[in-house]
Amino acid sequence: VQLQASGGGLVQAGGSLRLSCAASGFTLDYYAIGWFRQAPGKERGGVSCISTADGSATYIEAVKGRFTISSDKADNTVYLQMNSLKPEDTAVYYCAMGRGPLCGLQYDYWGQGTQVTVSS
Repeated sequence: VQLQASGGGLVQAGGSLRLSCAASGFTLDYYAIGWFRQAPGKERGGVSCISTADGSATYIEAVKGRFTISSDKADNTVYLQMNSLKPEDTAVYYCAMGRGPLCGLQYDYWGQGTQVTVSS
């Protein structure tokens, strides 16, 4: 099982980035995928999750209306479209595979992280 996160970078406030989480060794049909982030000096926390059982998505309040999670099962990839970025979104972003198809379960495998930096 491997998760490859990519798409991070440096962007000005108000800009957009799209993160990708390419999965290999398993299919998205059976496992939820979550996006997490860790800012300097802070603990890692959840950002969004997509349930592959029904395609439903969850978001933390801080990103609702700005971030959109989606999955492309043909490419076995999950995306996080991030719009209207704010400096407080600056963090290393990780994707992780859930223990089953629903969000809210433990996450067993993690990608390596991709840095997102939003300048003011």
